[in-house]
Amino acid sequence: MSRRVEELDFQQTPMGELVLRRRVEPSLGVDVFEVLLGEEHLMSTLFTVAEQELARLGLAAVRGTGLDVVVGGLGLGFTARAALEDPRVGSLHVVEALAAVIGWHERGLLPYSADLTGDRRTRLVLADFFALVRAGTLPLSHAVLLDVDHSPRHLLHPSHGDLYTADGLRRLAARLHPGGVFALWSDDPPDEDFLDLLRQVFATAGAQVVPFPNHHTGATSSNTVYVATVPTGQA
Repeated sequence: MSRRVEELDFQQTPMGELVLRRRVEPSLGVDVFEVLLGEEHLMSTLFTVAEQELARLGLAAVRGTGLDVVVGGLGLGFTARAALEDPRVGSLHVVEALAAVIGWHERGLLPYSADLTGDRRTRLVLADFFALVRAGTLPLSHAVLLDVDHSPRHLLHPSHGDLYTADGLRRLAARLHPGGVFALWSDDPPDEDFLDLLRQVFATAGAQVVPFPNHHTGATSSNTVYVATVPTGQA
């Protein structure tokens, strides 16, 4: 176990300074891995419940076997790992815009990275998820699981904004097989305006609040997972 904060990797990226670090969480006495982008605390292994539920809730809405799944945003890998726990998943494309993040897992800087890189179903793809959707080149899939922005209103980068429009969602829906699912993680409570937008494009859409214990506050916090499906007869 670490006895101090340890910087595992530092990279200058187009989005700012990216840091992967490990530290001890005093309240639990466990090692915690964290990602910082500039002054922003992006993610932590302390809070992974909703990231895993993104995969579980999304895949629960899909029927069949041999599922082709796309995860937008690799990060610490919890959504992708949860997707691989579903034996129906036949292939998993994880699209990540930052080469440094893919490098963390390929170099084994995280203790569970081999769960991803060692699984024959996994392909780590260095690309801008939003640009792939815009260009119509996102791999065709049965499920798209997206965890990049803080929420549809609070974006990591302004260039992501066009996805959260009717046209952007239609472009994404066109990359889903009939009966396919789009699931989205959000740090904000359910947004009725965004749900209305999803319902304009998809056959069904809903939002589920995912509670989890917050060791910093001693209380319960929550994230939101949106799940939307295309019609079973859509080409």
